[in-house]
This record gives sequence, structure tokens and C-alpha cells, in this order.
Amino acid sequence: MFDYHIHSNFSADCDTPMEETIEAALKKGLKEVCFTEHIDEDYPDPTIHFELDLPAYEKKIKEMQCLYKERINIKKGLEIGVQPHLLDNCKQMIQEETFDFIICSMHTTSGMDLHSGAFFQGKTVDEAYQAYYQELLDCITHFKDFQVLGHIDLIKRYTQTRKNEHSFLNLIEEIFHEIIPAGKGIEINTSGFRYGLNSAMPSKDILKLYKECGGEIITIGSDSHQASTVGYGLAEAIELLRSLGFSYITTFKGKQPVFHHI
Repeated sequence: MFDYHIHSNFSADCDTPMEETIEAALKKGLKEVCFTEHIDEDYPDPTIHFELDLPAYEKKIKEMQCLYKERINIKKGLEIGVQPHLLDNCKQMIQEETFDFIICSMHTTSGMDLHSGAFFQGKTVDEAYQAYYQELLDCITHFKDFQVLGHIDLIKRYTQTRKNEHSFLNLIEEIFHEIIPAGKGIEINTSGFRYGLNSAMPSKDILKLYKECGGEIITIGSDSHQASTVGYGLAEAIELLRSLGFSYITTFKGKQPVFHHI
């Protein structure tokens, strides 16, 4: 059992100390966790600043690895938010730091955040989805300093109308044709179940498309921001992968994939 998307109080939207989450992971029988703290430069909501104290984060991870080395593997990760005008900044920062694992996520589109609803104003649901997936494609075409794409269909979390994404599978397929040959993967983000989406992120049809395109690298993460949700939905995600014919889940060490047969 591996949870490869968790946050601690090093992320601006989380108040949970690492120790609490690690202890909860141990109680749930997890063997490995990867903290994926937020960096989301130029985030358009002025009330929150997704900055990360990288030296302090490095120090804390090392402390936790030493303290818990006999009980659980702890990896140093990052969730980096991309926008088209920030890609060079993202590349430079990643080249200057050391991580085991990096999630590439897009939390904004057209310079607007998704969660407040501003991005959706004046657009049909179709127009919003088109803009979101097109910008994600543009970003990952020019930026590949990551290991997996995070919650690729995040936009569905913020639309009151649950859009059938079949209309946009052509764009998602283009995204897969960019990342798969480059050795990049996707995650199953189980927080979709917690947010009432009736599926993880991505949904089953996107996972099937990923497999059809030759994708093999998949991590599973709870996107936990509190200790009580670490490990949430991991077993269900593994069963979903089995049902779709996937044979492995992936962890990472020094950005190199490690495959685990399921």
C-alpha cells in the first residue's frame, strides 16, 4: 500500500504536521508515502500563497526518514502547478532541487483559479472543458520535468453539471501521446470519491484510454490534507486497475520508477 499524493503543513492549504500523517499511515498499514507539497507560483487567489520553504522541507523530510526508517518509507515529492507563462521558472526550480517524485498539476486555466468559479463565468461547460484540456496540452508539450500528471480531469470537480468527458477524449489522447513516449505517467487521485464525484480522478474511461495508448506508469494518491484521509481509497483504486487489465502500480526513487505487480 503506497500513498503518493499527500500534503502537510508545508503546503499553504494544509495545517497537518507530517508526524500526524505518518502515524496515521502506519496505523492503516501503509508501506510507503510520498509527501507532495504544493508550489503554485502566481496563483490567482490573493488569499493563499502556494510557496514552499524548500530548505526547511528538505530538512524535515530527512528528519522523518531517519525517525521512521524502520517502519515506513518516506519519499520527498512535489506537486507543481503549471501555467503557460511559468514553465521556464518551473524547469529552473526543479533542476536546482532534488526530489524523488514530481506531480504536474494544473489548478488554473486562462490565468484564473478553478475553485472560486471565476474561470467558468461567461462560458458554457463545453467551452470551459475545451479551454482546460487545451491549456494542459500546451503546458505538457513544453514541460516534461515531472513523473506523473495529477488529477488530469480536475475540472469536473468544479462544474455543477458533471460533463461527460467523452467529448474531450481526443484532447486527452493528444496529452497521452505527449507524455507516454517521454516516460511520464498519470495518477489515480482518490479524492474524487471524497468530493462526491462518483469516481476517482481520472474517471474510468480516461484510464481505459491511457491503457489503450500504451500507458503503464500509474501512481495512486489520496491527495490527503489531513491525517484521517491518508490512504483513502487505495484498495479500491487497485481493484479498478485490475479490472481494466493493468498489471502494476508505480512508486519512485530519485525520479526513477519502481513497478509493483498487483
